[in-house]
Amino acid sequence: MEKRRIGRTGLEVSVLGFGCGPIGGLFEKVPDERAHATVRAARDGGIDYFDVAPFYGIGLAEHRLGEAVRGGTKDFVLSTKVGRLLKPTRCPQQSMFQESLPFEIVYDYSYDGVMRSVVDSCQRLGMAGVDILYIHDVNRKWQGDALEARFKETMEGGYKALEKLRAEGTVKAIGVGVNDPDILVRFAEAGDFDCFMLAGRYTLLEQTPLRKLFPLCEKRGISVVAAGPFNSGILATGARPGAKYFYADADPEILDRTRRIEAVCERHAVPLAAAALQFALGHPVVASVAAGMVSPQEVETNLKHMAHHIQDDFWQELKQEGLILAEAPAPTQARAA
Repeated sequence: MEKRRIGRTGLEVSVLGFGCGPIGGLFEKVPDERAHATVRAARDGGIDYFDVAPFYGIGLAEHRLGEAVRGGTKDFVLSTKVGRLLKPTRCPQQSMFQESLPFEIVYDYSYDGVMRSVVDSCQRLGMAGVDILYIHDVNRKWQGDALEARFKETMEGGYKALEKLRAEGTVKAIGVGVNDPDILVRFAEAGDFDCFMLAGRYTLLEQTPLRKLFPLCEKRGISVVAAGPFNSGILATGARPGAKYFYADADPEILDRTRRIEAVCERHAVPLAAAALQFALGHPVVASVAAGMVSPQEVETNLKHMAHHIQDDFWQELKQEGLILAEAPAPTQARAA
């Protein structure tokens, strides 16, 4: 599988990455055996970038990923996240995950908190270290009115911890992972980052990062990992009843827009999911598209979608119909370059 470089580092990742949220029980309970088989199928299929976080399954996704790769060689790129410490509890708190380990979440973006988070993640993974560390969810959705205090705490504390870990070679790249392009602009201007993980904001249904974030990333040499290419499901399932968009039922406007994209897909014999997976890779700042998978069959399907050849006239029709922005680079242009 094609690989692309992360920022100005020597680190390269496969253009299709494996997002571990779903094997932490994001949408459904997943048996351990199926989670392990899914990870192994991804590795066998050429996917060498795996992204996880303490938040996913409240520790469960890190634990399962570590179990799945244990005993093999460390021949893949691994990222996890900092900002949430997990404390043992007898009464696990409710979360968006259908299953979890018995921990409660404590936000901590301080220097010591980030250092502790890295050690804890390595213990859950059963690994000596990771390649990429992302500061996780410093945005208004998760922090609310505490956002400014969290941003200050991060840049004065946790960011310095990440700088130290990168300088001593413990990690190869540092970044920020959120679903808000505006806060990433602030981070890009405030620090020296190698990569950003942006969830659900550069997809067939939204291209707002083209205006500010991506030009700034090009200027600063920051790579982007486009996570959530299916926008929580609707760009994989199509506009069917109950289709999810950002973890909730899609509203009528999103359903209508998706149906119009599906009509273009049908005219060009392009699977909707193939277009969704490949779209973001047209932009030069995008190093990888990270998609969640919960079965070996889903891995196989996504690999086929990545290999599906899409002609340039498909992307041109989406632009002519006003379904994607005219300035969005087509993946065919990226291949030509």
